Amino acid sequence: MIGRIIVANILHRPLRTLVSVLAVSVEVALVIIIVGLTSGMMQETAKRIEGVGADIMLQPPSASIFLAFNGAPMPIRIGDRLRQLRYVQTVAPVLLQFNSTGGIDIVYGIDPESFRAVSGGFVFLQGRDMEGPDDLLVDDWEARSKNIKVGETLRMLEHDFHVAGIVEHGKGARIFVPLATLQELSGARDKASIFFLKCTRPDHTAAVMGEMRTILPGYEIRPLKDFLSLMTSTSLPGLDTFVRSMIALAVAIGFLVIFLSMYSTVVERTRDIGVLKSLGASKVYIVQTLLSEIAAICGAGILFGIGVSYLARAFFLSAFPTLSILITADWILRAALIAVGGGMLGALYPAWLASRKDVIEALAYE
Repeated sequence: MIGRIIVANILHRPLRTLVSVLAVSVEVALVIIIVGLTSGMMQETAKRIEGVGADIMLQPPSASIFLAFNGAPMPIRIGDRLRQLRYVQTVAPVLLQFNSTGGIDIVYGIDPESFRAVSGGFVFLQGRDMEGPDDLLVDDWEARSKNIKVGETLRMLEHDFHVAGIVEHGKGARIFVPLATLQELSGARDKASIFFLKCTRPDHTAAVMGEMRTILPGYEIRPLKDFLSLMTSTSLPGLDTFVRSMIALAVAIGFLVIFLSMYSTVVERTRDIGVLKSLGASKVYIVQTLLSEIAAICGAGILFGIGVSYLARAFFLSAFPTLSILITADWILRAALIAVGGGMLGALYPAWLASRKDVIEALAYE
């Protein structure tokens, strides 16, 4: 009986029901996409950093694990001190530069020989390694997204670079230029943003880090094998606040639409509620009917929102191949619970209002 009432109520106002379903689906899709975008990009960035193949990464004091937020305050001569440490096999200085030409990229200024020794070298898909000061390497994802070809000239950082080769992605950055060239262009002569260290054996990492802390107190010294676990939204307070704000916005959208929909539904069905009460329906029965209706709407909205999330991810990845959007079952479940919670919260007051209506007044309502 209650099932037929719910279905009839949902179909009675199809447009309003559709708007409610869409509101819930937007709420779900916003949560999934925003979280998926931030976590996906952080995880993909972390994997590229780990893909460098180093054992240890040295950064300046108070430096963030998000390399885009770091400058170049370290003298490059620190590398000479690091090479003298026991169990250190190779040290590769890297200068980072933020580039916004044609998109947002972090450019690595590298010394090809030392970077090759740490990382094991690039896998070339086209072209050759850097030989001159104006040569540049791009990874395959960057080349595909911006239609970059070997041999062409790429204008970047107010400088014309020659695309020498296209390499397989996964070695830190997507764009690589000679270290000395980037130092001149960025005004960071004899500076480096980070140092990658390769130990003689992985089990020597702890010993090397201990010596580094002795000679470089206050500097950020991180093992690369743990880098992925450090890349979370809570590691950057601003990002964590942004994610929480987007989730709050999504909940507000669902709550307001459901509240307005159910409030107008209760007003319209005042007489129907009076009839149910006159037939012996209890307050609990009235509340259960309305909340069950919202549960059905939330269920439809959740399914539609999940579908929209996957469609949105497919669209973004086709338009921006370098993006990474990670959709996980964990956050699908969280988004569903958030949607149900917001919907039920929005329906709670209208349902309580309906259960409190006087039978005589409800039957006399026009």
